[in-house]
Amino acid sequence: MNNLSSNTHQMWLDLEVLPTEAITLSPNEIHQAVELGRQIPHESRQWQTYLHALALFAFEKWLEERADSLTINREQCTIFKPAIANAIAAVANLQVGKFKLCLIATGSLTDEEVTLPRPVVDLPEFVPHFYVLVEVLEEQESAVVYGFLSYQELTERLANANLAPEEDWTYQLPLTWFIDDPDRLLLYLRCLEPEAIALPDVPQERTSTLSRMQSELTALLPQLQAPERELWQVLTWEQATAVLTSPELLNWVYTSQTQKQLPAKHLTDLIKLLTQPAVNVGRWLWDELDELAQEFSWALLPRFAPVTAMRSPTEEFEVIISQLQQKGLEIPLQARAAFNDLLLAGISLRLYAVTWHLVSETDPHLWSLLLILGTSLPETLPNNLKLRVSDQTGILVEQTVKAESGDSYLFTRVVGSWDEKFLVSVSLMDGVELTLPPFVFYLGRAV
Repeated sequence: MNNLSSNTHQMWLDLEVLPTEAITLSPNEIHQAVELGRQIPHESRQWQTYLHALALFAFEKWLEERADSLTINREQCTIFKPAIANAIAAVANLQVGKFKLCLIATGSLTDEEVTLPRPVVDLPEFVPHFYVLVEVLEEQESAVVYGFLSYQELTERLANANLAPEEDWTYQLPLTWFIDDPDRLLLYLRCLEPEAIALPDVPQERTSTLSRMQSELTALLPQLQAPERELWQVLTWEQATAVLTSPELLNWVYTSQTQKQLPAKHLTDLIKLLTQPAVNVGRWLWDELDELAQEFSWALLPRFAPVTAMRSPTEEFEVIISQLQQKGLEIPLQARAAFNDLLLAGISLRLYAVTWHLVSETDPHLWSLLLILGTSLPETLPNNLKLRVSDQTGILVEQTVKAESGDSYLFTRVVGSWDEKFLVSVSLMDGVELTLPPFVFYLGRAV
């Protein structure tokens, strides 16, 4: 009887503590939040991701109960992109109707300040129309949509208060800046036009800025491979801007913190892939070389034909292909090839590139790139010559000529989707290296 009385008393206390506007979170939603948090490599950021996931699930319930006509689009939502969630403690790029929202989760509203990460204020890629504050009552497995603040109001208040970001790239905002009437947010989402809250444009020079910072980032980013290191502890804000606005670089940091330490050489290759113009080998199928291929002296070879007894330079290539086909490599007749004569430390080399569109029932947007590295003279390749191929995810191939092999050429083949690029480098062991413009594949003809 005493136990029953005690339990009843505790239930009444819980009911008194829990606000009437609280949204109850289901066990499945809590489990999903835990799983999202587990994808993050450090405990403090895991907790932040967990709270923000709960805030999102509660906000979605809150919105559905009050305005089921408003559609929610999670496609670009950062909480489901671990590499971004690892760097930004917010739910950015949540689309509700025509508006972009950013949810800020807080564990308690007893403090008089709200922490807002700088990227969602100062980087156009993550700036929303509205910031929505959600109090997560984690122990009670519930949350409360507290209030909101428009981007226009935020920028005006920041300017008037002359409020600068903290050393750790956060803004500490007074809680009183948020309008504690979330029903008014519903009114704006239903009736306001997005153009009424002007958002900043994404700068066009992102790629050139990244290119300019290549040497700095190559030296600094490996320091972030330790999961406990934060961007603000290693980079300047300008450097961090280049990283935060490049999903591929964020993925590099995330992968090196969660899976394995990536070679520093791949970081160099990755930045080149992101910043250098690419040769479109898809044009080769139309008997065309784009301007970049012409600039770097690529020359198209004739279309494939059966090998004859004659051995002209072009047919020499056909002999190499025939040998590869005898080893089991299938090359369709519609494939097109080009070659480029290279000079590396006084050594004359010739690189053949062969490309074709892969026909696949599961994915029609695949292409193949076959690379053959030989010499322009009838001799074996120099010892320790290396052929390397990288994409955005890592170094795919790294082949080296062995002294005892007597190789007359190196070859490798890679396959990618139409949105993938490949970077090819040729080097010697003494550090001499030549990197070609990236290869990309578009089937459209030149206009």
